[in-house]
Amino acid sequence: MKSISVYAVDSFANEIFKGNPAGVCILNEELEDGTMQLIAKELKFSETAFIMAFKDNIYSIRWFTPEYEVDICGHATLAASHVLLNEIKIPFGNILYSGNKGIIKACKEDNEEISLDFQIDEPETNIPFNYEEIAKSLAIDKYLNVFCGKLTGKLVFELKNEEEIRAVKPNFDAMKDIRVEGLKGVGITANSDNEYDFVTRYFNPWAGVNEDYVTGSVHTLLAKYWSSKKDKNFLKAKQLSPREGDVSLHILDNGRVKLSGRAVLVLKGEMFI
Repeated sequence: MKSISVYAVDSFANEIFKGNPAGVCILNEELEDGTMQLIAKELKFSETAFIMAFKDNIYSIRWFTPEYEVDICGHATLAASHVLLNEIKIPFGNILYSGNKGIIKACKEDNEEISLDFQIDEPETNIPFNYEEIAKSLAIDKYLNVFCGKLTGKLVFELKNEEEIRAVKPNFDAMKDIRVEGLKGVGITANSDNEYDFVTRYFNPWAGVNEDYVTGSVHTLLAKYWSSKKDKNFLKAKQLSPREGDVSLHILDNGRVKLSGRAVLVLKGEMFI
């Protein structure tokens, strides 16, 4: 029997029980994929990050939902960074993660937020599948636009305003019956006229997560979309889930985007396997 250190962190939040909870497992040696999948299923977070040190501030990172491994996860990466920088207190101001989609840089900012440097996703309006059944499962009759991420495979509907976003009540059983190759989740978004530039919600019942609380990866797509619409490179977003959460976005000149937010430790312990 061996033990691994396990943390629960609320990401994109200023206080516990807000934002998006994630699991973080610190590995001293590699685990089999099946074991990591069982751990993620046991912890029941929307995503659990498994990280292991390579050298100095360089770590490998992988993300698992309760159902399967995913290519990228923003909130669990933020959670892992919070653990390394604020709990383990590694002697570095930044972290380099080696993940399935390349290198991700995390950095602690002066305002105590942690920023994550991701490749920006391009919105594609020429969608190669019938998305009307998905709109129907969301009970969406009208929408202003629909697009899909070239990198993330996430489908997003733009609605008229925040009220319409809040009013959407998906039929998750109907969504699960829809099978589209390459589809990695569905978001809805709308312009915001208050302190935020836009709002969003995100659903992925295919991954065992009906509604995700705060979704970093979909904001790599929304960053490009709303930056183009609003002609600005600094954006502030709110995800209107039951727990809500704030995401700051900075579109860089090199085809990447910085997602920033705060995180709060909820619990830590040892798992015996």
